Amino acid sequence: MNKYGIPQDAIITVAGTVGVGKSTLTRALAERLNFRTSFENVDHNPYLDKFYHDFERWSFHLQIYFLAERFKEQKRMFEYGGGFVQDRSIYEDVDIFAKMHQLQGTMSEDDFKTYSELFNAMVMTPYFPKPDVLIYLECDYDEVIERINQRGRQMEMETDPEYWRKLYTRYEEWIRDFNACPVVRVNINEYDLLEDPDSLEPVIEKISRIISAYRNVDQR
Repeated sequence: MNKYGIPQDAIITVAGTVGVGKSTLTRALAERLNFRTSFENVDHNPYLDKFYHDFERWSFHLQIYFLAERFKEQKRMFEYGGGFVQDRSIYEDVDIFAKMHQLQGTMSEDDFKTYSELFNAMVMTPYFPKPDVLIYLECDYDEVIERINQRGRQMEMETDPEYWRKLYTRYEEWIRDFNACPVVRVNINEYDLLEDPDSLEPVIEKISRIISAYRNVDQR
């Protein structure tokens, strides 16, 4: 246990739509808890730029790449014995991104079926530890767009805003039914890591209570 009462083998996942601040919170939590970090591979992704220019051509390739990378991270966390804060969950890939492309016709039914079957096979392996808690970052849609523009990634700023609105809506629908692990909803306006770093303390205390309750129930 650390000073917050969070077990040193815990796995904390940070989820939320693009631009909501997952990576920033992941780093901050890991530093406070003395945990390792797990980030998605964006900078060296060979499909990301292509995907934003042609969803239909590259959506399947991109999702397979993310699935493989995230499974490798799951295996790494398992081998370390936990103690991680993870930027984005593997559940978001299948239930939000891949499903959204299947529904809007930018991923074929066969490709989505292949992708889903691969995901289901992965989650059945012993290398797939479920998170102790999923932190869902939420905010207004306009705040998402503002953050995307502030981040300044050209491929994101050139993307049709309707895509971001669909993604935002999909996230809101997804989190209502998510039950793979406990969820802590955190509005991004509840803390300010730049101006008031201590504002993160109540969030950590909430996480600690949820993990403690989850593990006590799980051990009965």
